[in-house]
Parts: sequence; structure tokens; C-alpha cells
Amino acid sequence: MRKTLTILLSITITLGILLSACQTTTAIEEPAITVVVSNVQSGCVADYEVAVDYFPNKAQVEYAQGFRIEYYSNYKVLTVLQPWSGAEEPFSYVLVQCGTPAPENTDGALVVEVPIQSIVTMSTTYYPHLESFGKMDTLVGVDDTTYAYNETVQALASEEKIAIVGGGAGGGAVNVEALLDLGPDVIMTSASGIPDYDSHPKLIEAGLPVVINADYLENTPLGRAEWGKFIAAFYNLEAEAETLFTEVASRYEALTALTDSVSEKPSVFTNTDFQGSWYVPGGQSYAALLLKDAGAAYFWADDSGTGSIPLSFEEVFDTAKEADFWLNVGFASDLSGLLAMDERYTEFKAFQTGNVFNYNKRVNMNGGMDYFESGVANPDLILADLIAIFHPELLPEHEFVYYQQIQ
Repeated sequence: MRKTLTILLSITITLGILLSACQTTTAIEEPAITVVVSNVQSGCVADYEVAVDYFPNKAQVEYAQGFRIEYYSNYKVLTVLQPWSGAEEPFSYVLVQCGTPAPENTDGALVVEVPIQSIVTMSTTYYPHLESFGKMDTLVGVDDTTYAYNETVQALASEEKIAIVGGGAGGGAVNVEALLDLGPDVIMTSASGIPDYDSHPKLIEAGLPVVINADYLENTPLGRAEWGKFIAAFYNLEAEAETLFTEVASRYEALTALTDSVSEKPSVFTNTDFQGSWYVPGGQSYAALLLKDAGAAYFWADDSGTGSIPLSFEEVFDTAKEADFWLNVGFASDLSGLLAMDERYTEFKAFQTGNVFNYNKRVNMNGGMDYFESGVANPDLILADLIAIFHPELLPEHEFVYYQQIQ
């Protein structure tokens, strides 16, 4: 009996050792799981694995109303919800991680391998984002440089390191042949929806990779600035874009907090008469919201429009003749230049007191203003300028970036 127990015990121990060895071998032979800790920012994936999330850094759209971004394991879908005012259909773009397969059904959307290596831009508002991401070296062409303020763009153009291709929304005839020769990964442009005005239908017809950017349709300053995330998605730079935008938004919101409790709000009107029509910003427009956040009393703040309101000189004068401030007077660089436009401007109180400010502190030789360029990506800097105009006691050490008082 003792011998039998000994034999059984020996067998049990042997089986245990064998099972343990088998389990150890199985654990060693399990395939390794690739962990992607950040988005691929250069080159392509060498060994594609179905179970891997190739975009661990994802953008979150908080303020912009005009686009959304959806993430899948190896591709993302950018949708421009309203490519132009009144557009009936959205535009979608499928951004596929280079080295991985595109989805089978893209529903006719443009497929772009990311990260892209080259871009042609048809608007100056894209420059500040490319610059902040360190991607100006991917710029191979622009529509025109006449009104571009960016020094890098001007230098690249003068050294003939980028192509001037014409076009852009309202920019004249686009050189399709030059773009075909360039072969950029993406041509980014805006659109108006007017066939004879836009370049994108002609470019799409030629088979070029056109992407519509509708940043200009955003009504809020932070919404417009957030389109930097849209551009970043083409470079897999979501993490960088999130950090940069969070900093801008935090500064902007901190500045609005300064004006929340101001007891006196100076009155203000903007723009000038042009050929019998004086267009003032609607009460819910980009310009009007900046004035509101800066603690000013804008005369048309109660208007519900997001566009411009066409008025006569007399209508503006009757409303704003006693206004404390007059802003955004176009190409006028001094009071005499403003007076040359219309002698009746002297009748406004703001003209008489010299409280006239323009956004032309940073301007190129052709009149191109950086306010409309880098200002789009940096609304916090614009807001700080405006607060320093209306409430200088809140920012006593402020140095103006875009605005200046014209003499």
C-alpha cells in the first residue's frame, strides 16, 4: 500500500512539473502587443497590426462649430460641416496613417495619407498654425504673397522656394498646371459657394487633393482659433495642437474675467462708409463678441445677426455720433487719411477726441495686416489690445500687438 502511494505521488509530482512547463512555454510564445504611445509624426508604419490604435493623441473640438473629427484605429475622418455659408452638404476627408490600409468604403471622400509632407495654402490664416507646429518647411506653394505678413512666407517667396499658384477664393485664376507639377499632399483653401469665384471645383476636377477649410465662418474668436486642430490632424500633431490651443483659451478666458465686473463700459462703433454703405458687425459676429469680451458697449450688440449690417452714413451717425471710441477704420493710417475719405467724419465725437484705433500696427508694404493673419490664431492677443484700449487700468503694462491709436 505504501509502495502504491509512493508511485501515485511520484506520478502526480511529475504531471505537475510537466503542466507547469507547458504553461510557462505557452506564456512565452504569446505574440507581443505593440503599444503606440504617440501619433506617428514622420514616415510610415513598418509593420501594421490590426489591433493597434495608431492615434493615441486625439483632438477634442470644444468651441468650433464648423468641423468634427472622428478617430478609428488607423484612420480618422475630418468633416467640414458647413464648407461655405448656405452649403447643403458637408465635405469629409479620410486621413489614413501611412503604412496602413485605407477603409474599404470612403463614400467618395478624399483619402489622404498622414502625416503629410507637403501643403499648398490658399489663405494667410493657415500660416500661424503651420508656424506654431514647426511645419513651415512643408509649405510648397501659396496663392499669393501680396498681403501676406508672415516673414517666413515672404522670404520663401523671394528666394523662389515656394510656388505662387494664384487662385484661392476670389484670388483670380488658379494655375492648375503648376499645382499638378508640384504634386502636394494637400491643397487647403476656403470657399464661398460661388462657382465663378472659387478655385476648388476646378482643382477637384483636375484630380488634385483639395481640402476646404471654413475657419472664417466661425463666429466666436476661440472657435475660429480652434481650426488649428483641423490643420494639425494632417500632421498627426494633435497633442501639440491641444497644448497650444489650451494655452490660448486659458489666456482668453482669464482676460474676459477681468472685464466681467467693470461698472462702466465705453461705447464703441467700427468700420467706415464705403460707396454709400456702412457695414457694421452683427451683434453675434466675431468682431462684436470681441468687443463684448473686452468690456465695451457696442451699439448693435442686441442684433442677432452673425454677419454684417448694411447702413447709411446717416444711420450710423445718428446712433454713434457721441461714441467714446471708433475702431477698425480700414486702410486709414492717420486722422488726415481718415478725413480724406469723408469730411463728415470730423463730426463724430471719437474723431474730435482722438479716440480712433486701427488694427494696422503690424502691416506689410502692400497693406496686408497681421490682424487678419496671426490674429486669427491668437484672439487672446487681440482681446488684450482691446481691453488696453477700453480699460487701460486693467492692463497697465500692456504693449499693443495689433492695434494702435492713429494720430
